[in-house]
Parts: sequence; structure tokens; C-alpha cells
Amino acid sequence: MLAGLMASSVGGLAQDSTMTSVPNDCQAPGAAIVISAALPNVSNALRDRKKIRILAIGATSIARRDSARGGYHAIIEQFLERTFKGVDVEIFNRGVSGELARDAAERIKTEVGLTEADLILWQVGTPDALAQVPVDEFKAAVTDAVAWLKEHKTDVALIGMQYARRMADDPYYQSMRVAVQEVAKEQAVLRIGRYDAVETIQKIRLQRGEPATETELTEAGYVCMAEYLARAIAIGLFARMRTPGVGPSANPPAKTP
Repeated sequence: MLAGLMASSVGGLAQDSTMTSVPNDCQAPGAAIVISAALPNVSNALRDRKKIRILAIGATSIARRDSARGGYHAIIEQFLERTFKGVDVEIFNRGVSGELARDAAERIKTEVGLTEADLILWQVGTPDALAQVPVDEFKAAVTDAVAWLKEHKTDVALIGMQYARRMADDPYYQSMRVAVQEVAKEQAVLRIGRYDAVETIQKIRLQRGEPATETELTEAGYVCMAEYLARAIAIGLFARMRTPGVGPSANPPAKTP
């Protein structure tokens, strides 16, 4: 699915931009993992100063974990810097374990002011589901935060909930997943289906006769989320580059404090 999405998005690429394929271990054909959206503020930053500032926030930030490949935020940095020649990508890790959406929503405002981020990577939903936060309350907090970010010229990528086998049939947990999907759709922002990705990885491994523990699935999910995120960000930039009337001559509004 992602490979097809990328193929349909590269028509307007600069000749020196390249995009590698998703690693085999992260292939999830047919799964609705990436819901793409244009990233106008990241695109403006890329064009105006050749630097993109990314703020990673939420309960468990991809940027917090280590890996043999240099860390998950390093995967994103390296991919974007390789795809867009001459761009500098800086990621600020501000993840707080167990943080509820309403608390992150308040903290985001301060962190955006401090980092002047062009893009927020927000892992959201799992702590709220485990804490039994009412779904409507959760959805309102995320919606308000996303709307605030858009008003302040900051793009958003919502990273969905953590996969757990025991939660597959839990109606409340699944309703929180739907809430994240609804906010992303209503606000027209990028969403990465973390749950869907890991669930698909598990099914593929079972088909191969290679069952994995939940720890192994979580680890694989973090790596793949970084891969999907990097490509989704690039696709969002490509979409902006192909939008009529948007280009080097455009004069977008400045980021407001």
C-alpha cells in the first residue's frame, strides 16, 4: 500500500531527490497504516531555510528508543536528509511515559514555543485507554491541540495506539483507536496506524512460521513506524510541491509565536 502511495506521489520530485523502498520486514500490504496529508509548514521550512525542526512528543516517543541502526529518530533524519539534498533535520525528543493527551496538549504549546517546531510527531491514545479516560474527553483534547497547532503554523502527525494481543477484542481500547482516526480525518492531518502495522507484522510472521513475542513485536513496530513516518513526511512534502500555485515564488505567512 505504501509503495503504491509513494509511486503516485513522486511525479513532482526534484531530480536529485531519491526514495528507497520500505524494508521487507515492514511491508504490510493491504493494511491502512499511512493516511497521508500535505505538510505545508514543513514544506515552507524546507524551501526557506533548508532546515526542518521536528518535535517528538507523547507517551512513548520513537525518538527515545535506541537501536543498532542509530536510534529511531536517526532513521527519520537520515531518510529525509538523503531524500532532500542539502536539508538539515533536527528532532527534539520530549516524550513522557504514560502522559495523557490532555496533559500533552498543554505541554505542546510550551514545547512549540521553545523549539519552533515545524512538525509534531504525537504518539497518542494508549495511556488514555489504559486510564479509562472518556473517549469524548480524549477526542476533544486531541482535536483542540491539533487545531491550535494548525493555527500556529505547525504541522501534525498523529501516531496511533500501541498494539497488544489482549486488547484486540477490547471494545473500549478499539473505540480509542477509532477516536484517533476520526480526529486525523476531521482535521486532515497525517496519521500513522501503529496498531495496524504491528498487527500486520504479527500476521505475516505467523504465516512464515516465525511467531514473535509482544516485546519483539513492539521493537519491530518502533523500527517500522520510523520508516513509515520518514516516507509519509516525504510524501507530504511531495504533495505540497505538486500543489498548483505553491512553489518557490509563494510567500506563506510567517510562523506566529
